[in-house]
Amino acid sequence: MRIVSQIKSKLRSIWARLRCYYTNEGYVSRWWMYPCYIKWRFTPERKCHGAIDSHQYLAAIPNRGAGIGHQIANWQAGLWWSWQFGVQFAHVPFAQSSWERFLGYGNGIITLAELKKKGYKIVRMPIFDESHADEVRIIKEIMSLYSGRKVVFLAEQDQEYYDQCGVQSFIQKQFFASPVRESDLTPFSREHFNIAVHLRRGDIVIGQTNGDPNLTMRWLSNDYYTNVLDNVLPLAKKQTNKAIHIYIFSQGKISDFPELEKYENVHFYLDLNPESTFLSFVYADMLITSKSSFSYKPALLNRKGIKVCPKNFWHAYPNDEKWILMDNNGNFEKE
Repeated sequence: MRIVSQIKSKLRSIWARLRCYYTNEGYVSRWWMYPCYIKWRFTPERKCHGAIDSHQYLAAIPNRGAGIGHQIANWQAGLWWSWQFGVQFAHVPFAQSSWERFLGYGNGIITLAELKKKGYKIVRMPIFDESHADEVRIIKEIMSLYSGRKVVFLAEQDQEYYDQCGVQSFIQKQFFASPVRESDLTPFSREHFNIAVHLRRGDIVIGQTNGDPNLTMRWLSNDYYTNVLDNVLPLAKKQTNKAIHIYIFSQGKISDFPELEKYENVHFYLDLNPESTFLSFVYADMLITSKSSFSYKPALLNRKGIKVCPKNFWHAYPNDEKWILMDNNGNFEKE
């Protein structure tokens, strides 16, 4: 059964790559490969379409082969676009059951599987560029053609939603309402002001030797983090009378980070399990993120702490005084 499942997954991946392809400007659809688009093209009255049926649903499948930060981006894109199109949102669980339970995002939301059992038809939608008004308009017109039918519109894999932070209030509500929060544990002490630093290494280290642009764009040197800490520690001291403790979350050995050993009360948490690391970012009094969805996503969940982030990133940040942006050298971004 596992082999059959793997074969099916591989075939779905190949078919997805046929339907759309990636360029430097993002994903591009081969629109003609989608039956719903063909239906739209050959519906003469499409320009006089009706309203989208608010009783219908939209779902997005978290990329089964991607990391949890990427999967969350997929899920949040589905949620966001369901709001924009005025339909209801259907939950598709994350690839790993442990993350599904940990996040609690789907609690109380009807699932795609449940809707299929209720007789809902799945209509796969072409991937579209959210910055192109004409493409968004076509998607709306396609959806309106199915008004009155039991339909779940399924977003194409990796449908983009640049901002991501537009769903912040909703995901915070889901996350903190989850019963599993009662057993949350972090390495922090309430007696201290706790600074969590995500120093991403692991898979991106190889990018420094092979020049892979997808990896090099995510790299921030040790010096970047020392500059950030030197800049924000005075700010932290103004925020609290508590002793300040710094927690470095990364991969590798302590000897890989000699520049960071100079700080007082610094603790290294290397190769900690992902859920515990993610949770620490959520509860930090100050979170220093990397160019990574893995720290950006918990930053959106962090309700009370200060978030210190690289300005040059591929998602937007909330317009909030608790979010501080740094330039490529780790200095405060000038207005």
